[in-house]
This record gives sequence, C-alpha cells and structure tokens, in this order.
Amino acid sequence: MLKGDLVRLRALEPEDAEKIHPWLSDPEVGRWMNNSHPRSLAQVRKRAEERPLNSYELVVLGIETVADGRLIGIVDLRDAEPEVGDAELDIYIGDAEYRNGGGYGTEALRLMCRYGFNSMRLHMITLWVVAENERARHVYRKVGFSEDGRHREAFVAPDGRRHDMILMSMLKGELKW
Repeated sequence: MLKGDLVRLRALEPEDAEKIHPWLSDPEVGRWMNNSHPRSLAQVRKRAEERPLNSYELVVLGIETVADGRLIGIVDLRDAEPEVGDAELDIYIGDAEYRNGGGYGTEALRLMCRYGFNSMRLHMITLWVVAENERARHVYRKVGFSEDGRHREAFVAPDGRRHDMILMSMLKGELKW
C-alpha cells in the first residue's frame, strides 16, 4: 500500500464494484475519457472478480482517503515495457465530493509516479489528456509532466465533437513533490 497525507493507493477488491459502477455513468467522470458502452452492475462485478493480478505490465490501484478509507478513484500504470522502461498512466477521481480541489488527485498522481520510478524502475511515464481539460493539464505540469506533442482531433467527446489530445511525459528525476 502506498500512503500519503491525504490518500493511500491499494489493490482493488471485487467489492469495490458497487462504488465504481455509478462513476462509469457519471457524465463529469466520462467527459474527457474514452468510455465503452454502458455497463450493468453485474458486468462491473464480473470484471472486478476476473481482474488479473497486478503485474509489471498493468498495475491498477484504488485511491482511498486516509481519513476514512473511502474509495474515491482509480489510477493505473499500463503497457509497461521493461526493455525500454516506460509505461502509460491513467487516473480519475470518481467521487464528486473529492473531484474539485483538495489535492487528492495530485497526491495520488505523485504516489503512483514515485511507485513507477522507484519500484518498477521506469525511466519514463506518459499520459494522454484532452487539450481542453486544462484543470488536468495544470495538475500534470505541477507534478513534473511536460507536453511533448499534439494528436489532432483524436478524441471524440460524448456529444460527438472532436478534440485534440496532448501527449505528456515525465522522466525519472523530474517528479516534483
């Protein structure tokens, strides 16, 4: 378990499905994410029960508050390649109460990046973010990510509009705490 002042990161449990399910249909959560078709609670439970063990290639962790152990989001490092030492990061805060400030997402991001660089021995962590998602871009820059490039009109929003995606990366040693 990775622990900071505000959050701790822990492996997801099958019983977390009940908390995660409402997030998947929350328009604010899905606004800047590539979402699949709607999923039933039974489908989310089944996926949670069949989730593969965390491994070098994919580490998925729940973000919970230190104060009361409430699950508020998910962060992962995926597609890790030991030969080149890189992985791609995804993060979201699903619980609306913790979504707008307070530093929960920022701390979770820092903890996961530190885990990637120290425990997984990664050299680089990358992520993609929708260009208009300035709040997320601000947090990513604050913890040490740099903007590397733009993929034009690569994201299709729920309303059908297309948006540019920004590729960001951080090298080992660039994490700002």
